[in-house]
Amino acid sequence: MSNKSKTAANSFTTMSELVLPGETNTLGNLMGGKLMYWMDIAAGIAAQKHCNTVAVTASVDNISFSNPIKLGDLLTIESKVTRSFNSSMEVHLQVWGEDLRAQHRYLSNEAYFTFVSLGANGRPYTVPEVIPETEQEIERFNGALRRRQLRLILAGKMKPEDAGELKALFV
Repeated sequence: MSNKSKTAANSFTTMSELVLPGETNTLGNLMGGKLMYWMDIAAGIAAQKHCNTVAVTASVDNISFSNPIKLGDLLTIESKVTRSFNSSMEVHLQVWGEDLRAQHRYLSNEAYFTFVSLGANGRPYTVPEVIPETEQEIERFNGALRRRQLRLILAGKMKPEDAGELKALFV
């Protein structure tokens, strides 16, 4: 492996927090804003492990909550870079809740964040390529280009007719 590429596993990050009373709503569920804060930190760590520079949040895809994380449960966020582009990286996150007493672990949500690597001058900086190794990493790597094109279209930075990967799905 050259210094221009890294495996997806090199960026894998796990972050855990215990859900305390000040972080929950009146129903005893973790507040979404607090979860998004922790997700941003976990994704940022994965991005910086991949690029070895400062990395800043560029976009956050849809965050849907499948299962609430309850007061007293353990929250675990797993993040990993799925693919890199010129100076940006897509990071996939899975958020798990765990009732430690009942020994029950459950998926709360998944999301994709995009980060941009910045050089010492504060300008975008080229990031290493990602080498996917597992079947799941390969699947996420292959889907990343379509997700990127969709993000660019929604942000008004790409015309739909220029999104070849997306167009191929409908033609």
